[in-house]
Amino acid sequence: MVKDYSSFGPAYRDFQVKEGVYVPEPAAEFPGDNPFTRMTPIRGKVQDLKFDETYPYLDKSLKFKIWHFLIYLTTWVAAFPLNRIRFGLKIEGREKIRKNRKLFANGMMTVCNHVHRWDMICVLQAMRYRQAWIPMYAQAFNGKDGFLMKHIGGIAIPDNFKGLRKFDQAIDELHSRKRWLHIFPESCSWYNYAPLRPFKIGAFNMACRYALPVLPMVISFRPRTGWRRLFSKYGPLVTIHVGDPIVPNPDASRKEEAARIRDLAHKAMLDMAGIVSNPWPSSID
Repeated sequence: MVKDYSSFGPAYRDFQVKEGVYVPEPAAEFPGDNPFTRMTPIRGKVQDLKFDETYPYLDKSLKFKIWHFLIYLTTWVAAFPLNRIRFGLKIEGREKIRKNRKLFANGMMTVCNHVHRWDMICVLQAMRYRQAWIPMYAQAFNGKDGFLMKHIGGIAIPDNFKGLRKFDQAIDELHSRKRWLHIFPESCSWYNYAPLRPFKIGAFNMACRYALPVLPMVISFRPRTGWRRLFSKYGPLVTIHVGDPIVPNPDASRKEEAARIRDLAHKAMLDMAGIVSNPWPSSID
């Protein structure tokens, strides 16, 4: 019997999953017309940074390097175990990273749905303690989480030409250093949203530009059971699934290849999440 999720709102229209796949109650009333609506407000503006050509998109100061190390160390030592306890994190398919380590020797890009406050922690755990640099919505750096976002490896995405030129230079340098990138192609977070939203093409243009393999990951949910019900206020338990890498074709048109990789990543993530009918296509660009 196919379960009907229409009572969850228009953003769940025609949504169906495989038998046994858990779909949590919506954490908010999600809009059914615009999948890029920002549902999570910026927490308390504490600064007014200008994301232009003067902003340090890739901070090379000693102060940054120290904080970057300390925050990653805290993440490994404290956040990773807490993620297992509080959200029951399970990782499926992580061996694919080890299996393809030679393919990733010159850098790679991971993509994941943006549905959990700790989804970046989940991605980092799936990476087996590798660091990642994460392009992020610039204005969020002005909020209370801005310090953490920057020092975990966040790179502000500017909305002006001069800033974008400096942003591109930062990504050029990271690629020359063979760093790993992570992007949430849904662009904004919808907590506990089980369907997969459309993807922005920019992430996949970047992958084609640098010939980066794209590794799709997807977060799905599980009901709380046993002693973890004590933490029920934190929402459902979490599983992150790691897919097979998708390699850009260097001989293809960048525009066409970016669209191909986007569509393949979207489909792979639907399959890993057990989604058989999704409200959204892979793109509405």
